[in-house]
Amino acid sequence: MEKSYIWSLPTRVFHALFALFIAIAFLSAEDEWLNYHAVIGYGVLILVIFRIFWGLLGPKYSLFKDFPLGKQNVKEFLNSVFEEKLKYTGHNPLASYVMIAMLVVAIIAVLTGALAFGVQEGKGIFSFLNNSFFKNMKLFKEIHEIFANLFIALIVAHILGVLVDKLLHKKHETLNSIVTGYKITDENKSIKLNIYQKIFSIMMLIFFIGFLAFNIYKPKNILIASKFTPIDYKVQNESFVKECGSCHTLYPPHLLPKKSWELIMSDLENHFGDDASISEELNKNILAFLVNNSAETSTMKPSFKFLNSIKNQDIIAMTKTTYWERTHKEIPKEIFNNKEVKSKANCKACHSDVEKGLIEKENIKDLSTFKKE
Repeated sequence: MEKSYIWSLPTRVFHALFALFIAIAFLSAEDEWLNYHAVIGYGVLILVIFRIFWGLLGPKYSLFKDFPLGKQNVKEFLNSVFEEKLKYTGHNPLASYVMIAMLVVAIIAVLTGALAFGVQEGKGIFSFLNNSFFKNMKLFKEIHEIFANLFIALIVAHILGVLVDKLLHKKHETLNSIVTGYKITDENKSIKLNIYQKIFSIMMLIFFIGFLAFNIYKPKNILIASKFTPIDYKVQNESFVKECGSCHTLYPPHLLPKKSWELIMSDLENHFGDDASISEELNKNILAFLVNNSAETSTMKPSFKFLNSIKNQDIIAMTKTTYWERTHKEIPKEIFNNKEVKSKANCKACHSDVEKGLIEKENIKDLSTFKKE
């Protein structure tokens, strides 16, 4: 028996980074981590691109043309799976299919994720699609999740295959080989990288590290930048800012539908328990501004969610909507009683950019900064 060098260092580094980034991608798939999730997704895509080129230009056993994909190979493998003899030095037929499926599904998952990010959040390279498809944001997200779940199934299949091989063919050290690069074979079947393969792998590693450094140095880059920019409401309507923002949070008009604003402005004498009456002319001016910029006119995710949560109900408080309740259910009740927050209606206590028309997850204040009373 010989100890053969089967998996080159670039192959092993790819495997480790691919596993790591896939794990981080699943762990960061929460609303508050979406920007990081997107960056990790693009990192996965770079790794997949490397593996595709490596499968075309890399060393033996990593090449796609060396994958035993034929029906006869599969049949022979299944018939000899319990034999101790190592029939396939590199990937066996089932592992080959799983590997190719992983690469294909990973590409689709990243692309559908980028599309969902652009359509739903108005961010990234596909943010230009937000205007046209924002009403279908749920569909894009669901498609992405389908492929993400399919990838989980492939991971499970891969791990099960490794464990079965470990159990049945322990002496060949297949599991250890992805760390050491060596397998125990009948004869020496070691591979050796040529100069071009070494240069290519080094260049790809430098590019990958550069990609990560770029995202750390410039976190608001084109891959995750939002199409939505801060709004200066004082420039748009000074009366709105003066009359509405002087007493409470300056709520962006796009967070409530037209009907809600009409209900609010028609009963200012009883404005949540206070008399906020203004002149008829001023009322008409502010109402027109609110209606012209209501949730129906916006393609922002919160606007769409509030609109669908309220529908045709006579709701004038965002905190009474199912969407608000769902997105704030994890917040301890004592936070809203904190002297810095005071009430559920004080959005700006946590959302630092709300009075500029934005509700960015990364700009939400850390709740731990509010002292318990």
